[in-house]
Amino acid sequence: MSDTMYDWIGGETTVRNLVNRFYDLMDGDPEVATIRQMHKDDLSPVRQSLFEYLSGWLGGPPLFIQKRGSPCIAKAHRPFHIDAAATEQWMKCMNQAMVDVGIDEKFRQMLEPAFRRVAQALENA
Repeated sequence: MSDTMYDWIGGETTVRNLVNRFYDLMDGDPEVATIRQMHKDDLSPVRQSLFEYLSGWLGGPPLFIQKRGSPCIAKAHRPFHIDAAATEQWMKCMNQAMVDVGIDEKFRQMLEPAFRRVAQALENA
């Protein structure tokens, strides 16, 4: 039995579903327009990038590192005005996506603060 969050939540299928649901929510909810405007019209590349990043971050295959080297997400997000409101919009989408794809509540309770720490670390305004 594996001991990584990646496996506990369902592996590749769940991580991909999580990312897709996250971006579907972001793309369709006017309440998160601030973070949607930070992205290009075509969300396909960022969907793939977040999937690859989360795969390794959650303890699965380090896809992002294999393709692009060590991630520097702070540098990648530096051009954007990210404040506490943007963090809350991001968290709203991620928390809802976790519910929608069926991640067990005990794992959501562990992931929510970890996602929040990463999101808050990107705040630059």
